[in-house]
Amino acid sequence: MNVQDWREIRQLHTEGMPIKAIARHRGISRNTVRRALQLGEPPEPPRARGSVADAHEPAIQALLAEDPAVTVAAIAERIGWEHSMTVLKDRVRVLRGDHPRPAAAPAPRAELPSQLTEFVGRAAELAAIRQVLGSARLVTLLGPGGVGKTRLAVQAAAKVRRAFADGVRWVELGALRDPALLAQTLVDALGIRDRTAGPQQLLADHLRNRQVLLVLDNCEHLLAACAELASALLHSAPELRIVATSREALALPGEHTVAVAPLPVPETDERGDSAVTLFAARARDILPEFSLTDGNLELVRRICVQLDGLPLAIELACARLRVLSPAELADRLGRRMRLLTGGNRAAPERHRSLQATVDWSFELCDPVERRLWTRTSVFAGSFSLKAAEEVCQDDALGSDEIVDGIDGLVGKSLLLREEHDGQVRFRMLETLREYGQAKLTEAHVAGLRDRHHAYYARMIRDVTAQWFGPRQHQWCVELRLEHANLRAAFETAVARAGDGTRLIGAPWFLWAAGFSFSEHRYWLERALHVETEPTPDRARALATLGLVAALQGDRAAASRALAEGTDAAESAGDAFGLAYNWHEQGLVAFFGGDFESSERILLEALDRYRGTEAPPDLIGSLRVHLGLLYIFAGDTHEALRHFEQLRPQCEEHGERWMLSYAVYGLGLTALMCGEHDQAAGHALESLRMKQPFDDAIGLSLATDLLAWSEAARGEAERAAVLLGAAETLWASVGMQLYGSSHWLEQRTRFERQARDRLGDNGYDAAFRRGQEMPRREVLDFALGVRAGVNRARPCETGLSRREAEVAELVADGLTNREIAQKLVISHRTVEGHVEHILDKLGLSRRAQVAQWRNAGG
Repeated sequence: MNVQDWREIRQLHTEGMPIKAIARHRGISRNTVRRALQLGEPPEPPRARGSVADAHEPAIQALLAEDPAVTVAAIAERIGWEHSMTVLKDRVRVLRGDHPRPAAAPAPRAELPSQLTEFVGRAAELAAIRQVLGSARLVTLLGPGGVGKTRLAVQAAAKVRRAFADGVRWVELGALRDPALLAQTLVDALGIRDRTAGPQQLLADHLRNRQVLLVLDNCEHLLAACAELASALLHSAPELRIVATSREALALPGEHTVAVAPLPVPETDERGDSAVTLFAARARDILPEFSLTDGNLELVRRICVQLDGLPLAIELACARLRVLSPAELADRLGRRMRLLTGGNRAAPERHRSLQATVDWSFELCDPVERRLWTRTSVFAGSFSLKAAEEVCQDDALGSDEIVDGIDGLVGKSLLLREEHDGQVRFRMLETLREYGQAKLTEAHVAGLRDRHHAYYARMIRDVTAQWFGPRQHQWCVELRLEHANLRAAFETAVARAGDGTRLIGAPWFLWAAGFSFSEHRYWLERALHVETEPTPDRARALATLGLVAALQGDRAAASRALAEGTDAAESAGDAFGLAYNWHEQGLVAFFGGDFESSERILLEALDRYRGTEAPPDLIGSLRVHLGLLYIFAGDTHEALRHFEQLRPQCEEHGERWMLSYAVYGLGLTALMCGEHDQAAGHALESLRMKQPFDDAIGLSLATDLLAWSEAARGEAERAAVLLGAAETLWASVGMQLYGSSHWLEQRTRFERQARDRLGDNGYDAAFRRGQEMPRREVLDFALGVRAGVNRARPCETGLSRREAEVAELVADGLTNREIAQKLVISHRTVEGHVEHILDKLGLSRRAQVAQWRNAGG
């Protein structure tokens, strides 16, 4: 037992884990656990006495006194060490005085929802959850809606997170309606980038050797799917634990349920951790001066009795303290509750109480707020004010009323206000959403879904039309935030034959803007299964499916889709659809190594695109594909022509995503021509451009290119780390480097260079370090963020004449609009120039441009 073991055993025991569970968790005997608990001080670290290092100790001490930073390798050379390097490292560590004296190991990552209010009570339930997690692998928190299951799950997960070496992961299922997307939702929540395997297999592979606590919140509407998936994951991942919240048990063998009851209401004037405590805490959120006193305690207790101790009911009631005193609240609530006790007697009593409370809250809303409550229930997840105005507005509810109504609902705690990426959004609790939907007739629901679908269909059309332009980054943000609503719109579209392929097939780049490859492919295949007529929309959706499958490395499926798409385009007389399918067939041929056929097909596709409504981003992607083809075919001059032709087009339109691929192509060309420094500079520039996007493929390619360039420049350790990181990134997409032999041969060549310099052990250690890096750390490492270094050379980050001119004006303090007026160019063009300047100079804010200039930049 070492110091680390001693610390973790004692920490787990302090957090409530029993001895038996600690022993199983750590893979040690129960006697070892007991010894650790009996030791008041950490055990002394073992000292390497009686070993071959003893005779060399005086010489090692002398070298350390001369140079405390001397490396173990240098010491070994100076003293003529011929034995195990591990023995020498241990002795040097002891002599330096840096034998293990660490603080407690940092807690594993816990991705839990942030809580803005104080957690009250539930000590018994928390203890029960902690206890059963030591033996049960599936724990389900059961209780009615509004009883506080979600909040309890958050608190319990936070309390036990240190016991899970690989952390806690939270998955909110309330907005998910399609059981077929359950596994993919977990894949997204766990940060697993998709590959060619199905989502369930991805989850099994990801969790197989990990100690993770997975929390599935709101399972009741997906009960069968949750039970099936939980069972599969628990069988495939022996160290996995699952906590679920639901109104019904999952009914799986080995499931342990914890009943979550309403908070107790004290019989007397005692306070304690109870519904009264919760009321006081939430009342203080509304009225900071509120406190429990002898004068109001009985009144508060009476209110909590009327509300049956239900946390949601208490929170909704406390929201009324803005306009009612506690006495008025008690009187009105009491009359309302008595009025509604004759409702659905078949429902559980507490459901009737919650229904009465929500009914009462609904009745206290003004007519506009009521309409808005029911109408906003059509949204999945969160929504923006603009979306509410367009979807909920009609002759009876104007735009100004919607703004006021949302403000009122937020004030009454019926809508939650959130901020994401600088955007204000609103979210309704699931219980309130269900209540609102129940108030609508079928005709009203159909009308709202029509308007909801129309709004998001228009968003997709706008994204598609404007993708090749300066709004790319903002569109990515919006698509991520609207993921749940877009899913709902896709569901509506698929149900309408003739609508799904148009909506889902047009944004061919969707996998780079918030949707995974697997999910994009899922929706494409669903729409194509419904819409079988050979229309232009079907032909184009088949081309998009072919592209997505090809990028995943599934060339067989891609070829089938493209052959069918070509036939559909010909039958429909769709020139653009035919060119699009032809284009992707050329890409499949390139990935397969048939360069001659690929060149012929891609050039024909480029010719076919002329005169059609082909979007510039798709034509740009074709130029990238031609450039890459010519690199591997050995014609770097022709490759450069395509990349250099695309770059100014992108810059002119303020486009960044496709430009990052053109820059990547320039870097790969430079590498093949032996210009290693230039290749590294282009790789870094491409990576900086990709930061705002969810482009797993582009990030994987650019990371690989930087690794190859660093290997060629002799930076072997850095290359090995990046190669490991790139391998992990590729696993999130599909087959590494599309499974293309010509790409893999280049990777092997540069890997060999790095391995030869580092040796097998050194290379493998650095490679593993890269494999374990999260995506954010990969970018930081590649771009030198942690060291505060921009690794690109000045010539590689040099500004163009116009950019230098704009940079001077930015440094002088002019706004973009003032610069546009001074230079007689568009405001949009200035925005693009400023973004390029910040990228090239490695800066994050325009205020830093003046500092750069003053420093002689």
